Amino acid sequence: MAYELSRSELFLFTKPQNRLLFSGAGFWPIAQAGQLAVLMENSSERLARFCRQLALYRQPGKTIGAIVMNANPFTLGHRYLVEQAAAACDWLHLFVVKEDASFFSYTDRWALIEQGIAGIDNVTLHSGSAYMISRATFPGYFLKEKGVVDDCHCQIDLQLFREHLAPALGITHRFVGSEPFCPLTCAYNQRMHDILHDPKRSGPVIEVVELARVEKNGTAISASRVRKLYSERNWPAISALVPAGTLAYLQRHAACRQTH
Repeated sequence: MAYELSRSELFLFTKPQNRLLFSGAGFWPIAQAGQLAVLMENSSERLARFCRQLALYRQPGKTIGAIVMNANPFTLGHRYLVEQAAAACDWLHLFVVKEDASFFSYTDRWALIEQGIAGIDNVTLHSGSAYMISRATFPGYFLKEKGVVDDCHCQIDLQLFREHLAPALGITHRFVGSEPFCPLTCAYNQRMHDILHDPKRSGPVIEVVELARVEKNGTAISASRVRKLYSERNWPAISALVPAGTLAYLQRHAACRQTH
C-alpha cells in the first residue's frame, strides 16, 4: 500500500520485543525509549546518509548552538531567542520544523524566519526532517491541541538529536524559550534537560539553555497568542508582538482567505 502511494520512506513505532519481527520485514531500529517503544525505519543507511549531508554545514568554534523552531508564525519572541543564542555562540544552527501540520505552511514559516533573522550573521538556517519534531518522531506535538501527549515520542525525538544530529554538526548547546502556556511543550523542555544533559546516556552531553520569554504588557509573547489575535483580525495588538514582515504576511494571508 505504501509503495502504491509512492511513500518509500517508512517509519514505525513498536514494542522493543517486536524488533526481530519487523527486522525480518526490512526495518531497522534507530532510537528506543527504554523498554516502552522503539522507532524503526525501512533503511539501514538513510539516517547515516542524512547526518553526512548535515555535516557539510559544520562550522568551527567551541560553542555551537542549535534551535528547533516551528514559528507558527514568527514573533518578536522568536527573534529575541535567536539573537540571544547567536550572541552566546560561535555559530548557531536553526532548524525549521518541516511538517506541514501547522496553521501556517512550512514554506511560509521558512520565509518568515529567514526574513525575521536578517542581520544575524552567525546562523545557518536548516530545513527540518523526519528525524526532528516530525510525525515520525514526535506525533503528539502536532496533536497537542487535542490533548495527546506521549513521553516515548519525546524521548525518541531527543535521543535522535543527541546521538545522531547534534554530533554531525558538533552542537554543544541547545537553546529554547520557556513555555508558560502549553503543557506538552513545557514537558518537552523538561525532558530536553533530562535527556540531552545526562552524562550516562549515549552521545556527547549537550547543554540546554532555557531563556525566559519576552513579555509584552506583562504577558509572554507566543505564537498561539498571535494566532488568536489573527482570528480576531486584531492588527494593532498583533503589531506589538511580531516583526513588520510577519505583520505584512498575516494581513496578506487574511485578505487571501477572505477572497477565496
